[in-house]
Amino acid sequence: MTVYLIGIDGGGTSCRAAVAGANGSILARAQAGPANILSDPDTALDNIASATRAAFYAAGINARSIASARAVLGVAGNNVGEAVHYVRNRLPFAEADIESDGLIALQGALGDKDGAVAILGTGTIYISRHCETVTYTGGWGFTVGDLGSGARMGHALLQETLLAYDGIHDMSAMTASVLAEFKNDPRNIVEFARQAKPGAFGRYAPRVFEHMKQGDAVAARLLQEAAVSVDEALDRLVARGTQKICLLGGLGPLYSSWIAARHQSLLVTPEGDAVSVALAVSRFGHLKAIE
Repeated sequence: MTVYLIGIDGGGTSCRAAVAGANGSILARAQAGPANILSDPDTALDNIASATRAAFYAAGINARSIASARAVLGVAGNNVGEAVHYVRNRLPFAEADIESDGLIALQGALGDKDGAVAILGTGTIYISRHCETVTYTGGWGFTVGDLGSGARMGHALLQETLLAYDGIHDMSAMTASVLAEFKNDPRNIVEFARQAKPGAFGRYAPRVFEHMKQGDAVAARLLQEAAVSVDEALDRLVARGTQKICLLGGLGPLYSSWIAARHQSLLVTPEGDAVSVALAVSRFGHLKAIE
C-alpha cells in the first residue's frame, strides 16, 4: 500500500495542504480555513482535516489512505507545548510532526541562505537566520502582540468605527461601510467583537488597504500606524545583520510599498513556498536535508 506524504501550512487565515507520493512529487493541493493551534485548536484540527481530504479528493485518492499517511505541519501557535500535545494526539495521520509555520516559511523563502522572513497575516512574526542561528521576534499572539497584523488592523478599524459613531472622530467612507455592515447599530459591533477570534478581526484588514487606494484618510492613518510597527521589528532584524527580507503572509505583498525605503531596498522574492518545504521534511525527516 502506498504511504502518502502530506505537507500542511496552517496560519490564522487559512490552511493549505498538499499530498505527494513516496517520491515527493506533489499530486494535488487544497485549502481550508484558519489553523492556529493556540488560539483555536479544535477549528485548526477541523481545517487541517478538511484541507487534507480535499487534497486527496483532488488527487483521486481514497480518503481512507489519510490514516496511513506521514505528515509534517507548519502551523501557527506551535510555540506552546500544551497546544502541540493536544493537536498531535487528535490528528488523523499515522505519523505527524508539528513545526513552526515560520520556520517552514523561512526555509521555503530563503532555502539555506541567511536572511529573514516577515510573516504578516492574521498575526505577525519575524524569523531571521544568520550563520545557522535562527532567531524569532514577535509572534506573541493577538492578546499581547501581533502589532501590524491583520487582526490588529481589523480590530483598530472597528474601534475607529465606534469612535466615528460617537462623533469623537470624523466618519469616513471606510468606517461608514463597516457601520452599515452591522446595520448601523454599534451594539452589533460590540457583540461581534466580544466573541471574535483573531481571524474574524483579520477579515477587515483588506478593507483598510482598499479604502486607502480611494484616498480614505482614516485608512491611510491606520496603515501608517501599522507600518511603523513593522518597520520597528525590521529595524531590529537589520541591527542583527539581516541583509535580505521576504515579506510573506496575506498582507506581505500589500505592505511592500508601505514599509520604509531603508527596508524596501532589502526585499527579495521568495524562492519557494512553505507547503513544499513541509512535504520535503515529511519525506526526508529534517530541514537540513532540503536544498
